[in-house]
This record gives sequence, C-alpha cells and structure tokens, in this order.
Amino acid sequence: MKILVCIDDTDNIDSRGTGTLAEMIAGAIEEHNWGKCSWITRHQLLIDPAIPYTSHNSSMCFAADIESGCLQQIIDYAAEFLVRESQVEADPGLCITVVDDLFDKQSLIDFGYKAKREVVTKADAYSLARKLNIHLSEHGGNGQGIIGALAGAGLRLSYNDGRFKGRLKIDAPDNIISVKDLCSHPAVDEVRSLEGACLEAGEFVLLENMVKPILIEGKSVILVQQLNEANVRALWKTCSKNQLSAYEEMRTFVADK
Repeated sequence: MKILVCIDDTDNIDSRGTGTLAEMIAGAIEEHNWGKCSWITRHQLLIDPAIPYTSHNSSMCFAADIESGCLQQIIDYAAEFLVRESQVEADPGLCITVVDDLFDKQSLIDFGYKAKREVVTKADAYSLARKLNIHLSEHGGNGQGIIGALAGAGLRLSYNDGRFKGRLKIDAPDNIISVKDLCSHPAVDEVRSLEGACLEAGEFVLLENMVKPILIEGKSVILVQQLNEANVRALWKTCSKNQLSAYEEMRTFVADK
C-alpha cells in the first residue's frame, strides 16, 4: 500500500523545522518495520498576510510503501509525535493519504495548487478530506496546519512540485562533473536546463553551493543554467536557491493556466 504523509506548521522561527520532524516520522516508520519511505519534498504555499505561518508557509511530504495492516499504527504514531514534538505556539496538521484508494486524485491536486495561489480555509480542507476519505487531523493550536498538510499531499501527488529536503553532497574535482556521473547519484534522475532541455550524458556541470533536486514529472531533477563566463570544461552550472524559487513560482502560474 502506498501512502503520502504530509505535515505542516509544527515549528517556530527558532526551532527544528517541519522537514526535520518529517524525517523523524519517516525514520520511525522504517525502524518499526511498518514500511519503506522515500525522499521528503518541500511544498511552497501562498504567502499572504491573511495566513498565519512561522517563516515560509511550506509543508513537508514523503511517500511510503507500507503493509496495509500498519496504516492505523502509522496514523496513531504520527499524531502522537506531532503533539509531543511540535512547538507550543504552532498549529500542526497531519495528512495521510492512501494513494490507491483515491477515486478523484485531480481534486486533491487542484486543492494543492489552489493553496499556492489563494487563501483557503480549514472548512475547505476538511470537506475535501471527507469526500476523498483522507485522514486529516490537527494536533495543537488552532490546527491551521491541516490546510498545508492536505495541500502538500496534493502537490506531491501531482509529481510536479516540490524541492527535495537537504542539499546533495557530491565530490568532484574542481566541482565539475559530467551529467552521466551526476545522474549516477541515487538521488538524481535527470539534469535539465531552466528552459526544460535534458542535458546529454557527456556534458559537464559546475556544482555551485546549491545542489538540490526538484520534483519534475515524477523525477528527481537537477536544474542548471548556462555559464556566462568561459570554462574549458563546463558549459552549465547548478541553479541558486532564488532561481529554484522563481522556477517553482513559474510552474504554479503555468498550472493555473
């Protein structure tokens, strides 16, 4: 059974981030032999004065392949964990979606993109969760985090939203690596330009400080831009954090169309 686990609004500006708590839940699932978890993605939602959030209004989601009999154990564990580990002033929410049981995946995806563009309510989130038989629960504060938790699950389900948590550490002479060798990393499927072109295996990339995959068409993709300065080997370099953010905003606009 494949599930999506998404949490939101667990932290404050000085505490461990929501991504760290998502890692801990994923680790517990594997330690208890309930299932095997995949990488965690960060999903940026709308920044608006009407929305309370700690710093960036983003949720964290991961997929897991589990034994069907373990679903309730995972729900119970994650709920208790959020109560115990979230900050007192936070408004944590938990969403656990059984992917194969979703009869209307597009409605969940649409909700995710809507939460990137406009203000949505807890009532909206609960209404959709009931309709799709999705577990959605609040575990402190005003429970506002359920909105981001449900939205994050929808965005992950789209296979076209989210940056992977953390940065890749890749050793390469002079920080230059071939596309072939970069794609040999277990967390990298493809290398693409910002314009969408897939780079050839024999091309070379200069690794800047930000080597972070992004979820595109269900693949873990490293985005690169052309080097303006002359380099005898590399014609490309990895994108900055600001460029990745701008790329995500652009994809939200395209999805809206």
